[in-house]
Amino acid sequence: MAQPLMPHATAAWLVDNTALSFAQIADFCGLHILEVQAIADDTAATKLTGRDPVRAHELTMDEIERGQKDPNYRLKMLKGPDQVRRTKGPRYTPVSKRQDKPDGIAWIIRNHPEISDGAISNLIGTTRTTIAAIRDRSHWNIANIVPKDPVTLGLCSQRELDAVVAKAAKAAGIEAPVDSRLEGDRSALIESLRAERAARDAAPEEVPSFEDPFRR
Repeated sequence: MAQPLMPHATAAWLVDNTALSFAQIADFCGLHILEVQAIADDTAATKLTGRDPVRAHELTMDEIERGQKDPNYRLKMLKGPDQVRRTKGPRYTPVSKRQDKPDGIAWIIRNHPEISDGAISNLIGTTRTTIAAIRDRSHWNIANIVPKDPVTLGLCSQRELDAVVAKAAKAAGIEAPVDSRLEGDRSALIESLRAERAARDAAPEEVPSFEDPFRR
């Protein structure tokens, strides 16, 4: 199914401007429902600027109204501008998030050892050399690497992670873990996301020092 060009920004707009359910928004944007929940509670890593899918010719107001009347209705996307397709090669990660990659890799290695280095490389957008160094603890910054969920860090979506975990579990002949977070205390999950973001914002930012080559 086609997805909006900017799924997270589109989800933010739909949360703020419509009465659609989180499940409908998640389905239309190709996101996990917990990601939409985080956007709605403003616990995402950064405050998103909404993108109007109606002005982008990806959705009509009539379609939105149909969805608001029927919670089980799945929104149908109009043919929008051609989307950029990923070609073979490493995933692009914004510069601001690249420092988080080792933490995300360490989390996957610790929680899902059945996932191959190649699959981690494609999911996170890193090299097998880096993964191997973290796996055998020879990475230059291993003392400061703290395993963190790559979805929380914004390195991949929950759907992408779930798909990789399921595929690796099938190949290894083990039962894939079931995401039961939606069955538990949702407020506790949101508080956990909020606490992680607060801790990240409170951490002092290192400012690199550069020596002036013209100073004597």
